[in-house]
Amino acid sequence: MIASPGAQREVVGILEVILIGIALSADAMSVTICNLVANPKLSHARAFLMPLLFGLFQGLMPVLGYYAGSLAGDFVERYSGIIALLILGFVGGKMLWDGIHDDNGEDELEAARDHVSLASMLAQAVATSIDAFAVGITLAATREPVFVDAGIIALCTFVLCLAMVVVGRKLGEHFGARAQIAGGIVLILIGIKACFF
Repeated sequence: MIASPGAQREVVGILEVILIGIALSADAMSVTICNLVANPKLSHARAFLMPLLFGLFQGLMPVLGYYAGSLAGDFVERYSGIIALLILGFVGGKMLWDGIHDDNGEDELEAARDHVSLASMLAQAVATSIDAFAVGITLAATREPVFVDAGIIALCTFVLCLAMVVVGRKLGEHFGARAQIAGGIVLILIGIKACFF
């Protein structure tokens, strides 16, 4: 049986949104890996919270962009890179500092490496989802159904970041103490990329 043109367009539209979701989740995936590389013994509950928060914000931002785009769209589009650089630069800089200044004793360093605060995760979730706000503005312009698209984007981010939790933990165990330095550098580079490219 041949699908109707309307059904074909709907399938193509969903595939496009999935591809958008994968593209938008790239930074969140990188940040997830960095957090787990630097903190390989992070509790399972705290590690699971990252994909949950990143997925939630990737889904929330298109909705905000859809409804508030006309009011805040220009500001967010103009300054999104700077906002991401400031947040990720701060978090990455702190991670880098902690990794370099590891003269507080083995036990204190190990404790520091095994904790990612909720505030830090929230900041990262906002920084990595700002691009999704611009997607919401685009959806408003094309009159696409935002809630379905936002749900797909959120699910893509959640699933991919969940996979990165496993990868990041393995890498963190492999690289050991230097992982925190590497993670900090990568976060700063992601912020620079968001700001200038």
